[in-house]
Amino acid sequence: MDLPTLFSESGPLARAFDGYCVRTEQIEMSQAIQTAIREASTVVLEAGTGVGKTAAYLVPALLEGGKVIVSTGTKALQDQLFHRDLPAVRDALAVPIKVALLKGRSNYLCWYHLDRTNQDATLLGSRQEVRDLGLINSFIHRSPTGDKAECPTVPEHATIWARVTSTRENCLGSDCPRYSECFVVKARREAQDADVVVVNHHLFFADLMLREEGVPELLPNAQTIIFDEAHQLPDTATLFFGDSISTLQFLDLLRDTLATGQAQARDGANWNDVLAPLDRAARDLRLCFGQQLQRLSQAQLGLDHPLWPALNTLKDALAHVRDVLDSQAERSPDLAQLHRRAHELMQRLTAWGAPEREGEPELCWIDVGSHGVQLHRTPISVAEVFRRQRLGLGEAEIAPDEEVDEDDEIVRHALDDDEAAMMDAFGDVEPVAPLRPDAPRDDDEVDDLQALLAGGDAGASHIAPPPRKAWIFTSATLAVKNDFSHFTHALGLEDAACQSWSSPYDYPTQAMLYVPHNVPQPSDPEHTDAVVDAALPLIRANRGRAFVLCTSLRAVAKAAERLKQVFGDAGDPFPVLQQGDAPRPTLLEDFRRAGNAVLVGSHSFWEGIDVKGDALTLVVIDKLPFAPPDDPVLAKRLELLAKAGGNPFMSHQVPQAIIALKQGAGRLIRSETDRGVLMICDTRLIDKPYGRRIWQSLPPMRRSRVEQDVVDFLLTL
Repeated sequence: MDLPTLFSESGPLARAFDGYCVRTEQIEMSQAIQTAIREASTVVLEAGTGVGKTAAYLVPALLEGGKVIVSTGTKALQDQLFHRDLPAVRDALAVPIKVALLKGRSNYLCWYHLDRTNQDATLLGSRQEVRDLGLINSFIHRSPTGDKAECPTVPEHATIWARVTSTRENCLGSDCPRYSECFVVKARREAQDADVVVVNHHLFFADLMLREEGVPELLPNAQTIIFDEAHQLPDTATLFFGDSISTLQFLDLLRDTLATGQAQARDGANWNDVLAPLDRAARDLRLCFGQQLQRLSQAQLGLDHPLWPALNTLKDALAHVRDVLDSQAERSPDLAQLHRRAHELMQRLTAWGAPEREGEPELCWIDVGSHGVQLHRTPISVAEVFRRQRLGLGEAEIAPDEEVDEDDEIVRHALDDDEAAMMDAFGDVEPVAPLRPDAPRDDDEVDDLQALLAGGDAGASHIAPPPRKAWIFTSATLAVKNDFSHFTHALGLEDAACQSWSSPYDYPTQAMLYVPHNVPQPSDPEHTDAVVDAALPLIRANRGRAFVLCTSLRAVAKAAERLKQVFGDAGDPFPVLQQGDAPRPTLLEDFRRAGNAVLVGSHSFWEGIDVKGDALTLVVIDKLPFAPPDDPVLAKRLELLAKAGGNPFMSHQVPQAIIALKQGAGRLIRSETDRGVLMICDTRLIDKPYGRRIWQSLPPMRRSRVEQDVVDFLLTL
């Protein structure tokens, strides 16, 4: 049965799904993906809201056979794919495939750490943690997966989870007494046996990074790799191919060393005396900077900045702790692991500030927070390293005479995909024959790389070509007026075939774009108050049911405070929900339940939110989402683009803002029957020459600058 028949009104998909609608765009997209899979080629496909891209890639992927990895931008979509979309399409097509879900380690309960927490429950910080621990003890014996998402009685952000899950630093690998029961190893083995594996972008790039280092991969090899929400990939790749070290990591090492040392080697050292200098040195890093939160490049510091002597003091203190742990490491696996942690921290601390690798510009920079400091080493471009991996040129091989306990490496290196841990390095295994960007390469290897990029077969006589794979990149927001170059250049996808399908929704009828007059420039201190004042008539006409999306947390706090004050003074019945007051799923549930609420949020609410129907009919965006000007990595990228003779603003900043704005605008119309208003409170959209390019990239909504026209439209909803 061909794809048009499968997607037809009488096909199996129509019989399986209520309210199914045949869409030409979906069929064409599915055919493009089927061709890419058969030809093992790379495609970049933009599908507007409502095209049905999930079924468009799942149907050909399941029918064409071979191993498939589907990578998503969020754990929420990952769970939706595995638990709902994949089973539904599989059953509709009646194909006998096995699917698996693989997440980062922080999503799986750890038997060993749960045992330790149970044995010393006096360390629990609150009665709530005691109650949550009891629920987890009950859950773990019923769960075949250990996935904490399947334990709804304990909130996702509960503090107890950190005590009963493992991290890369404190995992004992095959030395663990509960290793045979490890949920992480079990999930990985199931992924190896499955036909389709659902992962997220963080885990996928953790795997690529391991391959760069010559460590056995987390993910199974696949013939087809599909990235949904692919617009997030450049940022995720930049995080993983860079490195980061923070004062929090030193303090975590201190806490774990003190507890383990006193419990397992009390006579080995005076642990308080050993650790005190490292404690002071780590905290003194923050004192090198003033009260202001800031981000600085290494070059901005200057040679006489107090950070440099503070780093030397930190290295000396860390070296002493590492040496003491080395002397005690044979006494227990926990002490041996702490020694490895101290050694890795020293390697990464020493690497920060080192000269750039030739040909691969990097930036060392500092992020000064309220309570600590992060030291980052970030690649300016990930295009080359990603191209190398995509074409199979960057996978290090394990030498035949090396014996590697693969599951041990998997469980040690399985990454935590939470944001706080996603930049951890990998290094407790000595890499074998890694292909590093700074490794010397002979002329033949360079020629082979150039020939392969050009589609030739140079070197085929002495180098086995890597198995070809199909790479599918899809999202609702990849192009700027059908120009994909911003995305393809970022990931080295110049050889990809690109195609775009517009949303099938009737935007001129369903939606209106409104840019109010007399709103001050975004740089004006009164801008946020003016946004709220301009939005109030629309919110009242709409009876709440609004998102107010801001580009900074400061604006979120200011807008929410003003809305609460105005509604309170006027007696308006609209609840104000503010990002940070509760986890995102809770806020969204409260928003839907209220029926007249106003939700104020920042970047985490710009995408991945699906509120259909009358619950959301007004989206207010405070300003065009240009990247913050104090971002040192952005400044470096713009500098290099300017040196190359380009126009950094138009070639990088504007496309980036357009893609982010399209994501925010995409929260409004989620079905054929949805209606509503998108209000953008930034007159640069009208006044600046680049504004036309921006609004032309949005869906073709009816446009107005007359408040009464918009109010009248909202009153009909």
